[in-house]
Formats: sequence, C-alpha cells, structure tokens
Amino acid sequence: MEFGSVLKEWRQLRRVSQLDLGLSAGVSSRHISFMETGRSRPSRGMVFRLCEELDVPVAQRNRMLLAAGMSPAYAERDLSEEEMAPVREAVQWMLTRHEPYPAVALDRHWRLVDMNVVSTRLMAGFGVSIGDSMIDMMADTAAVRQALVNYDEIVEHLIARLRVEYTHFGHDPVLEQGIAKLETALGSEGAVQDGIRPAIIPAVYDFGGMRLSLFSTISQFGSTEDVALSELKIEMMFPADTATRLALEALATA
Repeated sequence: MEFGSVLKEWRQLRRVSQLDLGLSAGVSSRHISFMETGRSRPSRGMVFRLCEELDVPVAQRNRMLLAAGMSPAYAERDLSEEEMAPVREAVQWMLTRHEPYPAVALDRHWRLVDMNVVSTRLMAGFGVSIGDSMIDMMADTAAVRQALVNYDEIVEHLIARLRVEYTHFGHDPVLEQGIAKLETALGSEGAVQDGIRPAIIPAVYDFGGMRLSLFSTISQFGSTEDVALSELKIEMMFPADTATRLALEALATA
C-alpha cells in the first residue's frame, strides 16, 4: 500500500481532518493532501511526526515507514533473547510477587505468554495453557460459561475493551474476529444493569462450591522501542471480598 493511503487510513481512523493534522504537525493542510495523493513524498522525520500526532502504535509505524520506501525503525524481539533478560525478570517478578493472587502476561491478541502458579491452577480447569487465547477461552469454552456466574456482564466489558484496542492498533483482523466471536457468544440481549453501576465489576466464578470474586488491573511497559514489548500487558487479579482472599491463600499453599 502506498504511503498516502496508509496516512489517510490513520487520519480517518483518528477522525482528524487534513487541516487539523497539518496544524498539529506544523505543515499546511495542502501538504497533507499532497502526501495523501502521492504528489509529495514525506521525509523520515515527517513520517515520525505524523505518527506521533496520530498516535500510531509502534508496529504500524514500521508499516508507514515501509510504505514511504524507508527502512523500519522498530524490531520485534522474542522474550527469550538475551537482550530481553531484564524484561523477562521484570515480568517474572510481577507475576511471582502477586501470588497468592492470579496474574498473567498477555500479548496483543490476548494470548497467554506467561502466568503465575495460582493462575496455572485456575486455567487448568478450563483446559487453557501458555499460548492459548483468552478471547477464545471466553467465547468457546463451555467450562467458562458454567463457572462464570456473571458471564454476560464480563463479556460485555471485554468486548468494549477489545473495541478500544482495535481502534488503537488499527484494522487488526484477529481482534476483529475476536470481537465477532464474543458478540455471538453473548447473544442479542447481553447483560441488563439497573440503577447506578458499582465502582468495579468483579468476575464471579463458582468452582463447585468455591466462589471467587476477582477484579483486575492491566499494566504495560512504558517508553518501549520494541514491537512485541509495546504490546505486552500484565493482568493482575485481586480479591473483591474476604472469602475470595482466603480461598486464594488456601489454593496457593495446597
């Protein structure tokens, strides 16, 4: 795809006019128009400036550079590489220190990259392990539907988050298909909530009498210059009540 088409795609995705983009990037709207039609070729610095103004994620910045006939600027390193040792240690530190509460590392497409011992035990009940998709687990696994008491409510929140990520990352077919699968699994009505919504929406699981109520926070690495690392996220789950805290403490020492 030509650079002009990629630029226009991102500008429209961000709902920014040529005039507004030109003003924020310090060029005329005419110059933006000329770049989109191919009448002007951007410099490498201009590509980076436009990416900043349009909040283009790292992987897509490489795509824009390649479309402009330039070499990519960001590598995509595997976590197993020697250079990534400090990152692996940081991930392991977060996962391990979070016990006895569950914590997992996920890639851009919500595939499990790593998890702590408590998460491994819980995920085993759903037949899920490293490399599997959490989106597929939520959409396709009968055991999840059976155990997750407020399934519809949690799936609605997951769909909303995936839509935000889809907008951020651009037209990602994996996320798009994941959203469609979850919407199918949810059905037409979804969850119904009366009154003021609570401060947090915990996922409530019933494992044969052991009830776990968990809410989560998601962390990502800042100031990254690597494609995979910029997309890696750590989800840490916390007990929403005392009974859940005690159950997780018991599970960790079992």
